[in-house]
Amino acid sequence: MHASSSTVDGILGQAAIILQEWDREQFAPLDALSLPLYATDAAGVITYFNPACIAFAGRTPSVNKDRWCVTWKLYTDDGEFLPHDQCPMAVALKDGMPVRGVAAIAERPDGTRLNFLPFPTPLRGENGAVTGAVNVFLDITAEKQAEGFRARAAKCRRLIASVNDPMTIERLTLLAAELDEKARPPAFD
Repeated sequence: MHASSSTVDGILGQAAIILQEWDREQFAPLDALSLPLYATDAAGVITYFNPACIAFAGRTPSVNKDRWCVTWKLYTDDGEFLPHDQCPMAVALKDGMPVRGVAAIAERPDGTRLNFLPFPTPLRGENGAVTGAVNVFLDITAEKQAEGFRARAAKCRRLIASVNDPMTIERLTLLAAELDEKARPPAFD
């Protein structure tokens, strides 16, 4: 089960308070989060990331060097390459507005890919100017895989309607059932 949108908003609000104070001793709650969370300055330079970012990205980001995102490579939800300077964090900093409802794909250095929802949120100073941003990633890879399994099961069922061979119908029926099973969320004891 993934965090709800209200949970993410609460985390982002707490992170904003902690990050604006820049008291390293207060970072413990952010470091303990299982959600990848990172911050940038107004120019998009990474200033902080929690350990969950390393697990998510499959790499250790470089503070004060990497820009816009902790991931190695990014792609749109449709699989098109997405340069970091055009990613949701870059857009949020440029426009000064949170970005919501955009899915993306992160590629790790080992080639594995994860589907995720980013929540980049600008931070503002006392004068209202953007001073940086904080971002949280929700991993939706399992949901995307389940969608794919369901789509393949539906395709098998459409094929069944156009086939007259009993053996082929039986195999397609079994395959559809297997795909439906793969699409089910794991049972928790």
